[in-house]
Amino acid sequence: MKNNGPYAEIIVDLSIRKTDRVFHYFIPSEFEKQVSVGSRVLVPFGNRQLAGYVVGFGVPRSEVKIRSIIGVLDTRILTTEMLELARWMADSYLCSTAEAFGRILSPRLRVKDRRTVKRVFPVHTGVELEKILATMGKKPRQAAVLKASAGCPGLTMTELAAAAGASMKTVKTLVASGMLEAVSQGPLSGVPLIEETDCNSSLRLNPRQEQVLKPVARLLEEGQFGVFLLHGVTGSGKTEVYLHALSTALKTGRQGVAMVPEIALTPQMIDLFRARFGRKVAVLHSALSDRERYVQWLRVKSGEAPIVLGTRSAVFAPLPRPGLFVIDEEHETTYKQEDHLRYHAREVAIKRAQLTGAVVLLGSATPSLESRLKAGKGLVYRLLELPHRIDHKPLPEVKVVDMRREIKNGNRGIFSQALTEAVNLRLDRGEQILLFLNRRGYATIVVCRECGLVLKCPRCDISLTYHLDNRLRCHYCNHTIPAPGRCPGCSSRYISHFGTGTQKVEEEAKRLFERAGIVRMDSDTTTRKGSHERILKFFREGKADILIGTQMIAKGLDLPKVTLVGVINADTTLHMPDFRAAERTFQLLTQVAGRSGRGDLPGEVLIQTYSPDHYSITAAAAHDYEGFYKNEMRVRRALGYPPFSHLALLLFTHEDEDEAKKGAFLAQEFFVKELLNAGGQIDLLGPAPATLNKLKGRHRWQLVLKGPKRNSLKELIREFLDKLETIRPAFKPVVNVDINPQGML
Repeated sequence: MKNNGPYAEIIVDLSIRKTDRVFHYFIPSEFEKQVSVGSRVLVPFGNRQLAGYVVGFGVPRSEVKIRSIIGVLDTRILTTEMLELARWMADSYLCSTAEAFGRILSPRLRVKDRRTVKRVFPVHTGVELEKILATMGKKPRQAAVLKASAGCPGLTMTELAAAAGASMKTVKTLVASGMLEAVSQGPLSGVPLIEETDCNSSLRLNPRQEQVLKPVARLLEEGQFGVFLLHGVTGSGKTEVYLHALSTALKTGRQGVAMVPEIALTPQMIDLFRARFGRKVAVLHSALSDRERYVQWLRVKSGEAPIVLGTRSAVFAPLPRPGLFVIDEEHETTYKQEDHLRYHAREVAIKRAQLTGAVVLLGSATPSLESRLKAGKGLVYRLLELPHRIDHKPLPEVKVVDMRREIKNGNRGIFSQALTEAVNLRLDRGEQILLFLNRRGYATIVVCRECGLVLKCPRCDISLTYHLDNRLRCHYCNHTIPAPGRCPGCSSRYISHFGTGTQKVEEEAKRLFERAGIVRMDSDTTTRKGSHERILKFFREGKADILIGTQMIAKGLDLPKVTLVGVINADTTLHMPDFRAAERTFQLLTQVAGRSGRGDLPGEVLIQTYSPDHYSITAAAAHDYEGFYKNEMRVRRALGYPPFSHLALLLFTHEDEDEAKKGAFLAQEFFVKELLNAGGQIDLLGPAPATLNKLKGRHRWQLVLKGPKRNSLKELIREFLDKLETIRPAFKPVVNVDINPQGML
């Protein structure tokens, strides 16, 4: 039977390529006023009921039976801008539109909940509420609930009770008394807007900072799209420029997002942002629970929090009128999502800015080669520079220590003689020290000296790392076993530990510097919520002399009492099998060196290395970005690697290695044929086992396409993926596509 009423165009929430299209559904009369573009609805699909996103309205062309919408989950969860962004992501990263919707939405909202829930709103606000709270000295739980409901209107009863630290009974009592109103609705409808207030006073910019802010502020005031690359040395005051730019965005009636690459940086940035903007700041990052992120998401969506601070996923913050996207340390690879939908936050931010007439401000002391090339030509980005530290404080003196000479002199320890002396000197002066090594754990390899067996993870092709709790851990899948007393292969007791991690550095530092207070910050010491804040606060307050850590201490931190940075081994990233290894080494060394001498006292950096003459290390020691840039660009141009080309990585995974291999070779056969027919400039690299050829129980084979045009690579891969749909389920491997991957492991 054919329906004669209005029809909605719906994308069903299924991440399957063959269902990535519009389906038509009839809108029953009881839902007509609730359904609009951007609504999330419940629809029948096959023998299931699934969520779907309304993307338009239209009459179906065919005469097939049209099924009806079952219910409305959310009246308007996606704006027109977000719908357009999802389409762009699906095209740019070769994913389904439903996958893009799922990435854009808050995790709490991706739950397929058919029920209508009661959301709680305060009956009294402002001065009225303050008077009521003043009379509740003897009812602290009720007062806490009323405050929480005013701060975050629209929570469910359960969420409100949790936010206030009260019981459900207390919430229900306030609803029954008329102090709170419980409204049956979806997760977003009815959330009120809260008026913005003036920003707190800010620090005055120096003339150079004012100069770089002017063009940014001008575009913000004009409501024009633009991208700026702020290249500023460490300690040059980039953060203050960000804060002033965000203030300008607020004055124009718009909102802003500021992104940082590491969760470890958010405590320090939260303090700075809240001191400037108060309750206008929302925080979004992966360390928050789904409920906490949902509360923050609601505050942003409602307009209560016009400033968003967070890591990569903050780029999807549901700002009503975004005006500015700030990406601090824009070069960091953590801005690229490495699994599932492999998007780059920098690209997404630029697309959102194009859609809304906003400004993107990229900042770094060591810009990525791709960004620096675009800014240098002035065709895409505009280059802004802060070449000096605030008040012209000197950059730290950097010394390179050749560890080969240390061995020749009989020193086989972790610490060179120069670093040991430098640490003791700072301890005598009452100054602080950072010791950096980008490897956690105690020993990186455990091997039997009798038979040569290296203990590896059974699920990953990676050696297990020894930790001081006498356990071996895989740093990729977290597989853990007790450290064996005998070799599992030959039962020998001669098991040795090789390599150095942060635990071993800590143990050696405690032995050498007995008088020092020492703390360690890595993935092992920051598993608990709030651990980043606690460790940094402890160190910043001077309760420890030495902070040992991985890359989470290498960037962005402002620790004025630190006058010495020691890099234990600069070679850990330099010799990785990746064409970006030299760039990452230079960036990491420059960033960690920048933690020294940020206060009133001069800083010093000691870099221990077995490759003292490599240009990435000599350039970092000389604070010479331009020198490194010219050297590395020559290498990239000669090899035809980005930024002079685009890459596409196809990864084939399966529990059976033969199936993964078959998939990769089938892809090779397809691409060879297509490339011969096209006669284009695309190169095919592989297939070959991935560097990590087994991960989490799945074998991995990969194929890389390299060419001058991104769209050409995408079209070729899209044709291959379409072909796969015709031979499923015979084709067994899972295929992951990564456009312009940041890593090749």
